[in-house]
This record gives sequence, structure tokens and C-alpha cells, in this order.
Amino acid sequence: METNRQKKIGTLIQKDIVDILQGEVRKNSITNLIISVSKVNVTSDLSIAKVYLSIFPSDKGPELLTAIKTNAPLIKHELAQRVRQQLRRVPELIFYLDDSLDYIEKIDNALAGKDNPIENPDLLDKRKKS
Repeated sequence: METNRQKKIGTLIQKDIVDILQGEVRKNSITNLIISVSKVNVTSDLSIAKVYLSIFPSDKGPELLTAIKTNAPLIKHELAQRVRQQLRRVPELIFYLDDSLDYIEKIDNALAGKDNPIENPDLLDKRKKS
């Protein structure tokens, strides 16, 4: 269970990391790329922040995630400059790829297509009659 302090720090980190990453995308004039921070979980001792990134288009996700992980110390330094009035120590940043949007899209496509188990219950193993 997250405490209010963890939630506040997570929200603060989330907003600033979005600004940092989108600023880098704009600075390098990269087009057709959206990076958003979907969630930030901070540990109870406030030493580690798990940052979940959603990247669109998703085929560039793993490549960009490795680039972001290699630049994590620079991102942490920039974050420290932004939150130095609110935090004494900036937590260690661990980046993860959030693929929940892809998962939702697969479910939507399955429900819209021929493989809809609601319209065709025979597709489910439990419903098949032997």
C-alpha cells in the first residue's frame, strides 16, 4: 500500500520526467514519436522509483527503452535540478516498458474480429463438447 508521501513523490517525478523526455524529443526534432510516463512507483524508503513508459509507435519501444536506460544518470541529474526544492535525495530511476495499451488493443481486435468468444462460444476450450 502506497503512502500519501510515496504518491506525491511519484506524481512529482512523473510530471518532471515527462517534461524531460518530451523536451529531448523536441530538441532532437524527432517526429512521429510519443513518449508518455504512465506510472511511477516509489519504494517505501524513497530510494527507488520504477518508471513505466508508454512509447508510440510500439515497434520503437525496446530500442528507445535501452537508449533511455543508458541515459538514466543524465535524466536523474536533470530531475534533481528540477526537484531540488522538494526532495533532498532523488530516487534511483528504473525504467520499464508499459505494454498495457498493446494488450488492450489486442483484446479489442479479438473482440471485433472472427475470434470473438462471446459470439462464438465454441472457441473456448471449456465450452467445447468432446
